[in-house]
Amino acid sequence: MKDLNAVHLNGLRAVEAAGRLGSLKAAADELGVTIGAVSQQIIKTEQQLGRVFFERSPRGLVLTPAGESLMPRLKGGFEMLDQAVASARRRDESILTISVAPVFAARWLVPRLDRFAGLFPDIRLRIDATTTHANLETSDVDIGIRVGSGQWPGVRLELLLEQEVFPVCTPAMAEKLKEPADILQCEAVIDGRSMFSWETWLKEVGLSGRQMTARHVFNEASLCLDAAIAGQGVMLAWQTLAAYALSVGQLKIPFGVRVKTGFAHYFVTSPNRRETRTITAFKTWVREEIAQTRDGL
Repeated sequence: MKDLNAVHLNGLRAVEAAGRLGSLKAAADELGVTIGAVSQQIIKTEQQLGRVFFERSPRGLVLTPAGESLMPRLKGGFEMLDQAVASARRRDESILTISVAPVFAARWLVPRLDRFAGLFPDIRLRIDATTTHANLETSDVDIGIRVGSGQWPGVRLELLLEQEVFPVCTPAMAEKLKEPADILQCEAVIDGRSMFSWETWLKEVGLSGRQMTARHVFNEASLCLDAAIAGQGVMLAWQTLAAYALSVGQLKIPFGVRVKTGFAHYFVTSPNRRETRTITAFKTWVREEIAQTRDGL
């Protein structure tokens, strides 16, 4: 490709667009540059190749014999490049890549995947468990589930579940808790990276300003849940975190008070990509599972 190295690709693009569209303005609009920029690219390319490809006329640009000879191959070359780029961007729609927080994956999503596989045996899931927000434009992630306030620019958001928090503890510990004030006598396992504090729940039950005694502080909510299951204290949990442990009787909710935190679970997708059948299937399935989780608490 030594001949190709003699010219700039942008110049060839300008020549091809102008020749195909018949005007500098139309070429500039398609390429997203100014008319002057297109004109300069064409002149520079003509100088590099030692040929004049256009004549200016009242009707616009007219191809010279050299331009007439060049255009079919130039047009075909750019069509092949366009197809190559489209092919590179095309995804295997039988594989769905999902970005979720590790705690959501471990405590809610993974235990339910057999049900998804039973309903959609032709779809393979790839779970990217991370707290880092994936770039949905440049990565291979198809859809994410994030928890927060929903203030994330550059993504399409769909509300999945408003987060509610409530104390959880072992059944034996729950038997000793008759009214909300009794919880102040319990030691708590604390998630040091939580987006909310015990005050969120204490305020709702008329105990604002009171303090829980911390027994352990962890940097991971999943570890807090394990500690609560082991009877090491009471934890302030939420629906998707505690659902399984509650369903099998490892934990119990001692009081019926659940408080919204102002945060929520959201589906996040790229606003510039079409929604594939696999994304639609996954979203529908998750919504159904979330409804069952909510009804079961």
